[in-house]
Amino acid sequence: MSQNHPVQPAQAEQAAVDPGFPVQPQASIHLLDDPHEWSSFGRPAARNSQAPVPEDPTEAPVWDSFVVLEGMHCAACALTIEEALRAVPGVEGAEVSAATRRARVVWRHAQVLPSQWMEAVARAGYRALPARDAFARELRQAETRRALWRWLVAGFCMMQVMMYAWPAYTAKPGDLDLEFETLMRWASWVISLPVVLFCCGPFFKSALKDIAQRRVSMDLPVAIGMLITFVISTLGTFDPAGPFGHEVFFDSLTMFVFFLLTGRWLELRLRDRTAGALEAVMNRLPDSVLRLKPGGDEFERVATRRLRTGDVVRVLTGEAFPADGRILRGSTHADEALLTGESTPVLRVEGDSVTAGSYNLDSVVEVRVDSVGESTRFAQIVGLMESASLQKPRLAQLADRVARPFLVVVLLAALGAAIWWWPTDPGRALMVAVAVLIVTCPCALSLATPVAMLTAAGTLARSGVLVRNLQGLEALASVDTLVFDKTGTLTRDGLVLRALTPAAGQDTDEVLALAALLARQSMHPASRALARAAEVAELAAGAWQLDSAQELAGSGLDVWVQGRANAGQRRHLRLGSAAHCGVAELAPEQTGQSVMLAEEIQGRWTPLVQFHLSEDVRPEAAQVIADLKQHGVDVQLLSGDRAAAVRTVAAKLGIEQARGDCRPQDKLAAMQAAQAAGHRVAMVGDGLNDGPVLAGAHVSFAFGRAVPLAQSRADFVVLGDSLELVLQSLLLARRTLSVVRQNLGWAAAYNAISIPLALMGWMPAWLAGLGMALSSLLVVANAARLARALPLQAADSNASDPAHLAPRGTVMPLTQGGH
Repeated sequence: MSQNHPVQPAQAEQAAVDPGFPVQPQASIHLLDDPHEWSSFGRPAARNSQAPVPEDPTEAPVWDSFVVLEGMHCAACALTIEEALRAVPGVEGAEVSAATRRARVVWRHAQVLPSQWMEAVARAGYRALPARDAFARELRQAETRRALWRWLVAGFCMMQVMMYAWPAYTAKPGDLDLEFETLMRWASWVISLPVVLFCCGPFFKSALKDIAQRRVSMDLPVAIGMLITFVISTLGTFDPAGPFGHEVFFDSLTMFVFFLLTGRWLELRLRDRTAGALEAVMNRLPDSVLRLKPGGDEFERVATRRLRTGDVVRVLTGEAFPADGRILRGSTHADEALLTGESTPVLRVEGDSVTAGSYNLDSVVEVRVDSVGESTRFAQIVGLMESASLQKPRLAQLADRVARPFLVVVLLAALGAAIWWWPTDPGRALMVAVAVLIVTCPCALSLATPVAMLTAAGTLARSGVLVRNLQGLEALASVDTLVFDKTGTLTRDGLVLRALTPAAGQDTDEVLALAALLARQSMHPASRALARAAEVAELAAGAWQLDSAQELAGSGLDVWVQGRANAGQRRHLRLGSAAHCGVAELAPEQTGQSVMLAEEIQGRWTPLVQFHLSEDVRPEAAQVIADLKQHGVDVQLLSGDRAAAVRTVAAKLGIEQARGDCRPQDKLAAMQAAQAAGHRVAMVGDGLNDGPVLAGAHVSFAFGRAVPLAQSRADFVVLGDSLELVLQSLLLARRTLSVVRQNLGWAAAYNAISIPLALMGWMPAWLAGLGMALSSLLVVANAARLARALPLQAADSNASDPAHLAPRGTVMPLTQGGH
């Protein structure tokens, strides 16, 4: 292991900022044993992420760490790394994803340190780096460059070898003398050397690791095929009269190496593009930030992970906010698209909160840090995405289980083919074996499911939906019944003023302004709705001002007001229920919740106006439910709210099956009854109060703004504020399952057709290489179609504004219009 690894300028700058920065990833692997470095690529296991990371990391006995793996190419590699990690004492669990080339390691620091289980990965023939390390991206870019160079060299050599091989294909008997044919063979041999020594290097290196570890991966059959082809062609070149001198196969060798490298390079590019949502989120935090020095005079640049609660930082234009906090000085617009699903930049002024990972778009601001590290919403989102990226759906687990036995069968099939053809022609027998080895590599089969699932999860993440359970995509695709909770899902929190019924002779503007003056003294949802309606309608308090107010819990307000111009002019008013006001309702036929405003006149209470309130139904809800029905999904509503209110919302949205006054166990029983009837049920709730129901559904959604992400029990967490995300997630899940089936069907059909052709000797080695490369490439390219952005329709945010007054009438609806 070299100790003289050159330090790049960017790395040197970061090292100056943070002494713990790992400039030499392998030589400084033991730096990761420092407990203060553990949080840079992991978090304490089995803990409430709302709690801050302890000052002393050793207080948490078990840690979850995430690493990026270098040198792995297939499901068999993933199984090998998992086995190597689990064999280390102190490692309690390991999950490796072949599709993302990432691993999650659960370890106990009293028994093992990060450098020790990373060395176990190295002994298995691979390399592990912290997933949030700056080198992860650099290594991937370097790997892409090396793959491109190998592909270019293989392509150039292939063209030259084909030029020398062409006369042998086109010449008639006697056209080529022995000396000329020998010269062409020697030229082809020389040009094939760079292909074997440089371009085939990764295949041979992986095969040697397999042999040393006594295992089988997908590169082993390919490497054996390459080696056999080169060896028998070399023997034919050096000994034209020998058993293998009848024909050489340098053209086949260079062609199938070129095709394999083409497929692998394109697969690498597509994989990085389609599964890059996790890294797009993780790399949003800056490596360093300007922090106010203790003296308070100037700022110094420090590593982001050195920030503590209470620090004051200066965030430059274009930088991401490094922690959750509040703006102390300046104002700006923040881009929170990847964190909240809100595509429009949000204005943030002094006193407003900002979220770690959101971008500062306009100007320099100073921010006081409120929470850092694992206690930020950004860390919760990253944690959910990391966990999801390492999960293996049921179909992927099946593919992983059959990968190794299938490879053993491949080797035995190739051996059998060679034995069968050997008496006829030893050279042909070995080339048939080579074709079998190459064409049957199960790369496409192992990639069919995870690549599609991860691409879909990345697309949802970019649109504001976090996938907590990757298996949920498969379950969501088969859903035929969707159960909604009402509050916080179909409706927003709070009430809106729907209409009002004024008493005879009362002016609507005046009574609404007077009611708002009273309502501002209470935090009750009905009071807030009246105050908001008057504010949006731009109604002033008029000639009256507050004198005294008393709120009776559960009833309403009892208020005295006095004239602004004449303090001796006083009025006694009540705002609340009809019983509290001591009057009869003005419009008893109206359904839903209502509030009365009454005045005491000559010792008797007289009604002035009745306000009719309703829940603020999301403007897009009706269209979403109609679209769900159009796609064959039955929609139901189960709520703990009053039955009358539930029926009102259901009628407005076109939901036929609705029940109110449901306790959590009632919701669970109703859902289990639907499941017993053979329905596949999805639940949409608030993520916390509906926990048992969400856990019992086949698949579930929670709106993440209503609940800490770590406490949500849902399979999908909606970070945005649109129900349309639920519909689009369902449609994308169906597309994903369709793509998975297409990929599995293609992989199975490809093997079913190509294996018999190879065994019969009808498929040359170059064609086998082309088929193998195209099969893997087709699977990844097909999954890449899922990376298209979700076609969300922009909802009119003012569609349900409560404070636009309609023309006057006995019952005056509040719709957009004049006063």
